[in-house]
Amino acid sequence: MVSVFALAATLRASQATAPVNPVQADAASIAAGKKLYASNCASCHGEAGLGDGRAGKQLKPPPANLVDATWLHGPADGDIFVVIRDGVNDTGMKSFGSRMTPHQMWDVVNYLRSIGPDAPAPR
Repeated sequence: MVSVFALAATLRASQATAPVNPVQADAASIAAGKKLYASNCASCHGEAGLGDGRAGKQLKPPPANLVDATWLHGPADGDIFVVIRDGVNDTGMKSFGSRMTPHQMWDVVNYLRSIGPDAPAPR
């Protein structure tokens, strides 16, 4: 079991090193992110981001729900970018850093921000 102190320290460290989103969350970026999401993410996270994608059904732990307010690896845009870029150890979340450009990954972040009323506010 992870202590609250260890989790808080990890979160603070990730926030201190997380990059800042340089891509404007305009209609073009969100549309590009939606296309990238559909081709790279929806198979596990589901079309609506609920974590209910067909490929994700066999994963342990299951894919994250991307439209609720729970962000285990930090709620900032940069935290989400790092998860997309680097993946998450001991989960089915693989790295997309060699498959997408940084701009494309930021487009996915902007798309994720645009879906679901409970999406965390960017910092």
